[in-house]
Amino acid sequence: VSTQSTWGYQIFTGISWQMEPIDKKKSKKKEKEEEEEEGSEEEEEEEESFEKNPAILDKYRSAAIITSDVLKFVIGLCIPGADIWEVCQKGDKKIEEEVGKVYTSKKSKVKEKGIAFPTCINVNEVCGHFSPLKDESRKLVEGDLVKIDLGCHIDGFIAQIAHTIVIGADKAAKKVTAKKAEVVLAARNCYEAALRLLKEGNLNTQITKMIGQVSAIYKVSPVEGVLSHRVKKHMIDGDDVIINKTTTDQKVEEHKFEKFEVYVIDIILSTGEGKPKDTEQRTTVYKRALETSYSLKLKHSRSFFHTVNLKYPTMPFSIASFEDGTSARVGVAECINHDLLHIYPILAEKSGEFVAQFKATAVLLPSGTLVLNDYPFDKELYETSIKIEDKEVLDLLNAPLGRKKDQKGKDKPKTCLLYTSDAADERSSVDLGGRRIIKK
Repeated sequence: VSTQSTWGYQIFTGISWQMEPIDKKKSKKKEKEEEEEEGSEEEEEEEESFEKNPAILDKYRSAAIITSDVLKFVIGLCIPGADIWEVCQKGDKKIEEEVGKVYTSKKSKVKEKGIAFPTCINVNEVCGHFSPLKDESRKLVEGDLVKIDLGCHIDGFIAQIAHTIVIGADKAAKKVTAKKAEVVLAARNCYEAALRLLKEGNLNTQITKMIGQVSAIYKVSPVEGVLSHRVKKHMIDGDDVIINKTTTDQKVEEHKFEKFEVYVIDIILSTGEGKPKDTEQRTTVYKRALETSYSLKLKHSRSFFHTVNLKYPTMPFSIASFEDGTSARVGVAECINHDLLHIYPILAEKSGEFVAQFKATAVLLPSGTLVLNDYPFDKELYETSIKIEDKEVLDLLNAPLGRKKDQKGKDKPKTCLLYTSDAADERSSVDLGGRRIIKK
């Protein structure tokens, strides 16, 4: 079986197709049942647009709030001496706990909710997908540049987030300097620029170009193969994408952004060449390959695959979260051999280089772009002599995010929804499946 490497996962080719016999004497009852199924599928697809069903946007918001809360929780765990396996496990457990608090009533009709992307702690030169097994973990040390990446979903509607920190950084006593500071500030400014260019009528190529422009100022490299995907219900990697860097071998189709689309903006930059390689570390993050089916032979494999189909039918997962480690390891091997899983490999730059990442979920609304989970960033922690002098870049970064102006040139007042976990007055709040949103 040959493989073609991508950033998100590896696509396995050489899939064997299973042909079903054609029943020429199909009963009218069967035809009617199929027509009803097709009709219900069309209705479901129509409901997936929050333009017609505002409740869907509430689910995106609720998922995004959870990712922000969990990210804050995980950042608090990232201290010198912390074990990465423990941090990842606690992060995933926190996601499960938080989604368990929302949309609990039967009236919500929410059938699925949980992890959309497992908690990954990617240190220094590691680009992504590090959610280690207990016996293959490592501890964080002061000075480590750490990328925290995670996601959750409510009823299949996905929110993802990623943030970069430096262990032990302190703006009064120990600021981050040199290459670490430059790559973090470059990644953050690329992220801020991308969110401002993500609006109706703009092109995906405009964002790619701007990422290259900002990276050049800081003399760092966009990591090749990174894609920001449009997400839909149960689809974490939609076909409409923004590529981090265009190369001779890696190009994507140009397209315009349209209102009511949802994107996960993912920016990853490196102090190295931006050409990460597979590492020798064990891959633990996978996603079910829905296009393939096979009857597994081994008992451990069947047990493992049953759990995958039950808990993660459409979303990525980490085998580090499986209680039965033996079944997971054996099951992964047979599933991969028969193309039942997509692989998210652990990629890294050369040792001594540093990689920074910022990720958020954003919605294109008629009033502008709404960033659902923009986690606060403290620029005062980072110090560099590099300054942005490019007028185009400066004007973009200084532009307001997600606001339109009226005919007189003044910003229109907007309704802002702020999350609070405290009880709120019913008349001034909206209940998004159990979490309280205050109207301002």
